[in-house]
Amino acid sequence: MSQTAEFENRLRRVGRRHRKMMTNGVVRKVGKDGLITSKPRSRMPRFPLKGFVILFVAAFVFKATLLAWLGAADYSARVTALGEGTVIEQGGAWVMQADPMTVVLSEVIKNILPAS
Repeated sequence: MSQTAEFENRLRRVGRRHRKMMTNGVVRKVGKDGLITSKPRSRMPRFPLKGFVILFVAAFVFKATLLAWLGAADYSARVTALGEGTVIEQGGAWVMQADPMTVVLSEVIKNILPAS
């Protein structure tokens, strides 16, 4: 490849990167050597994995707390009644089923909750 072609390719890459920075925004970072580099901001937001994990754990703690508070018989009766409703309620009943992890966690919560 000739020097002119290499130069044209480099100009094309620089132009493409510059256009991305103008449309998507810029992220600047200071390196260990003190050099400031600019990169185009990514278009697609990253998947919030930490938030998803926190939501997942909170849902299990919520289910386990309800199971510990209501008792197994009352909890299963309420989930069964929920399962006889609309499609959305049936989905909620599927999510709220007492799975093994919820049962174990509810036993731990029963020991923490004051006896009523």
